[in-house]
Amino acid sequence: MNNIAKSLLKSAKHGRAAWLRSRSDTTGKRHPRKLVLGIETSCDDTGAAVVDDAGCVLGEALHCQKEVHLQTGGIIPVVAQQLHRENIERVVKEALGTSGVSIPDLTAVATTVKPGLALSLGVGLQYSLGLVNKYQKPFIPIHHMEAHALTIRLTCQLEFPFLVLLLSGGHCLLAVAQGVSDFLLLGQSIDTAPGDMLDKVARRLSLRKHPECHNMAGGQAIEHLAQTGNRQQIMFRLPMQQYRNCDFSFSGLQNIVNNTITRKEKEEGIQEGEILSCVKDIAAAVQHTVAVHIMQRTYRAMLFCMKNSILSSKNAALVVSGGVASNQYIRKGLQTLADVNDFAFLCPSPRLCTDNGVMIAWNGIERLRVGLGVLRSTEGIRYEPKAPLGIDISKRVAEDSIRVPRLKKILRLAS
Repeated sequence: MNNIAKSLLKSAKHGRAAWLRSRSDTTGKRHPRKLVLGIETSCDDTGAAVVDDAGCVLGEALHCQKEVHLQTGGIIPVVAQQLHRENIERVVKEALGTSGVSIPDLTAVATTVKPGLALSLGVGLQYSLGLVNKYQKPFIPIHHMEAHALTIRLTCQLEFPFLVLLLSGGHCLLAVAQGVSDFLLLGQSIDTAPGDMLDKVARRLSLRKHPECHNMAGGQAIEHLAQTGNRQQIMFRLPMQQYRNCDFSFSGLQNIVNNTITRKEKEEGIQEGEILSCVKDIAAAVQHTVAVHIMQRTYRAMLFCMKNSILSSKNAALVVSGGVASNQYIRKGLQTLADVNDFAFLCPSPRLCTDNGVMIAWNGIERLRVGLGVLRSTEGIRYEPKAPLGIDISKRVAEDSIRVPRLKKILRLAS
């Protein structure tokens, strides 16, 4: 961890104390604390949490559907919807029960309404609207990616602006967070997301049949096997080398990997569904290629922000969040990239990187503080399966056509 990150983390405790002191007026009277219930159902996790305006997580609960979707080979929207319906009330009651907060005591209810799986989003929204209408509470619609981007401010006293890289099974983007609801989008995946791509490669390799991986999700299995694989045995071409922008692409790489697997199966004389002898080498090569692709685009984003004075060289920070941010190989590469460029590197704890109710409740607190998107009427509220984040300036990034230095030194430092 570099010095900038250390100082930011050191200040977190003092910042929280200052915030608590600010809630008392000059006469010594304490203002009633604000309490937000956050509800998350954008994909395959049913999450709920109660967070107060001091950043204290009072209660949380999560129901993960991973085991069911492992059996079906991927997320089936109608199955995810049904599981959300079966578990949402229990999860919300558990979070409230642990917190010791009753619904009438809540200041507001915050819920993910975009982007995500339509059927999953609908369950969370319908349940939340039932609560806010029954108890006459304000409603705060939440953008899922905004919540991921701001989670770091729950645990670290980080000021705007900062560069954020969001990596998950459904999303991949680079943006500058300038405020609670003020983002500049530098680039995003033009096809699939890294988490989805790694899951599909794992399925093609039949990793559920591998004795070391039968209970692991796809991306987790790739990371596990890669630890003992030799990535230099198989080389995959990096995506989008001809484009000097901050966009990502993973579907072409996925096709190349699938073709390589097919060729190796023929060479070894085995059928699809059997485990290749070189499976660990393939896992290592895939993970490395994904990591380098992400690092290259992030490097360009750093250079673009510094060149255009979007970030200050004195306190520039890179925040990485989302489920794929839990991959330690990718995280270490990004950490080294940040260190070399004098950026603080900040990442929420692994449990806050994946989808959860805490990040939604915290986003609600952030919006309450600045008075953004706190609705007294829920008429016309709809979920949005697709929703951009902030103002898209990716064309400006491409126009600058910034050449990224080679990453050999950085990769050597990270290894």
